[in-house]
Amino acid sequence: MMIMKEEDVPDGSALADVVLHPVRLRIIQQLGGRERTTAQLREALPDVAQATLYRHVGALIDAGIVTVVGKRRSRGAVERTLALGGRMAPVDHDELRSMDAAQLRSAFLTFVGDVVAEFDRFLADSAQSRDRVGFARVPLYVSTEDLATIQAGLGELLAPYLTERGDGRERVSLTTILLPDVSSE
Repeated sequence: MMIMKEEDVPDGSALADVVLHPVRLRIIQQLGGRERTTAQLREALPDVAQATLYRHVGALIDAGIVTVVGKRRSRGAVERTLALGGRMAPVDHDELRSMDAAQLRSAFLTFVGDVVAEFDRFLADSAQSRDRVGFARVPLYVSTEDLATIQAGLGELLAPYLTERGDGRERVSLTTILLPDVSSE
């Protein structure tokens, strides 16, 4: 496992460029809360060419976002087991502030595009139940402190559900988008 020095880890918009690439974003989502071998990633992302997948996994490892947690020999090749690394994948507030408007728009469109693509994959899988699908938009009236309290509470509420336990629970994706309301009243 490669140990990265702090100065080697991308920051600001450089990290966003690494994380918000559509294929890399899908890899990160596959690893969220669980370990996966490269073979399992290939199976989960059949539309991504193997060489492309390995190239993007390598970029995520180099950025410290993904780490190799195990290796084993399989048919003469080395099969790596991967997990999210010490550098968490979400783009934080400092990184968002460092982006200009065009970079932020591009990052947001990449994120939303990935959500739409995931929804399309869900719709294409006729075996999927629609019982666990939902979406809503709710206005909140908050101060900066209220928002911090809400985010901390959500983190605490969701913490027990962020790691695969192997007990048959179904994996779902919870997507949040927080936008200030700039509509005229």
